[in-house]
Amino acid sequence: MNMEETFESLIGQVDKDLVAYVETEVLPCYEGVDPAHDQTHVRTVLGNALSLAVQHKADLNMVYAIACYHDIGIRYGRDDHEITSARWLRNDRKLDSFFSPEQIETMAQAIEDHRASSGHAPRSLYGCIIAEADRDITPMRILKRSLQFAKAHHPGVSNEEVVRISLAHIKEKYGPNGYLKLYLNDPHNEKGLTTLREWLATGEMEQLLTQLVRELD
Repeated sequence: MNMEETFESLIGQVDKDLVAYVETEVLPCYEGVDPAHDQTHVRTVLGNALSLAVQHKADLNMVYAIACYHDIGIRYGRDDHEITSARWLRNDRKLDSFFSPEQIETMAQAIEDHRASSGHAPRSLYGCIIAEADRDITPMRILKRSLQFAKAHHPGVSNEEVVRISLAHIKEKYGPNGYLKLYLNDPHNEKGLTTLREWLATGEMEQLLTQLVRELD
């Protein structure tokens, strides 16, 4: 079974009415806001999260909702987007049809805790799952998303400056003393983090960013 088939199989285990609601009313809210936090990103995180949910015997419906709402507050700005995303989930009364108040609060806390720069460990397994899923340390994807974010938030600057901003961000987040933490045993993320640190140590990171930024023009 390939990755797409695995994803569809896991989605098939989620409440169909919940999926229908989220697909039509929630996921479209990500479009046109931030190219680094669009539906493509959300679906990547969702696939990662559902796989981790199966491994750790978590509730698939809860993990599905957490993943789909985890960055929705980016519409109001990146700063504190985990707080606005959690507030959106808490205030969505449609979710009362699918979850208990206790489940909704656990889901909201997981969203609040998912951000790599939060400075504290998640309060529940669900927070660990969405944090780990959101890391998605696929090295070239990390580089591309960093460049996209830099270009979107620093319009008009040169490609050289975009590379400089992206490199500084990657060092701060993924470097040996970076703030990113891993909370679950995930070989994919562990391998990706090792690769990023090797690229930083050898100087290959800057070369790759310089090459990639031209492709994004």
